[in-house]
Amino acid sequence: MSFSALLAIFAVVAFISMALYIIFGQVTVRKLRKNPATKHALGIEFASGWDIVNVAGALALPKMVAQKIKRNSVSMGLGQGFEADPNLLYKHTTRFDRLLARLFYWSWASSGFGLIALTLAYFLFGFGQN
Repeated sequence: MSFSALLAIFAVVAFISMALYIIFGQVTVRKLRKNPATKHALGIEFASGWDIVNVAGALALPKMVAQKIKRNSVSMGLGQGFEADPNLLYKHTTRFDRLLARLFYWSWASSGFGLIALTLAYFLFGFGQN
């Protein structure tokens, strides 16, 4: 596959990811922010909107992996609250919310990884240069 075709595929996936980010933030995270039980369990917000990515990551990863990440961050001395609490989020979200989280998170992660890998291949190995 050519460089241009790969770039177009990753760009389309990134655009879809942007739309899913807005939908997930408006549908699910807004509901979780208004709920007093989940308001402080959304993880730290390094930049505006980062809690949307925290919640999506907690809901998209398998429960066992999310629990291991939570345990390791506490054991490394980072404290609690850096990541969203998956157990609490599962209690307060629907199956549709979790599906939307998975669609957003994996499209966001794969498009980001793909664009970075394509950029490195272009500059380091000359992929796509004539």
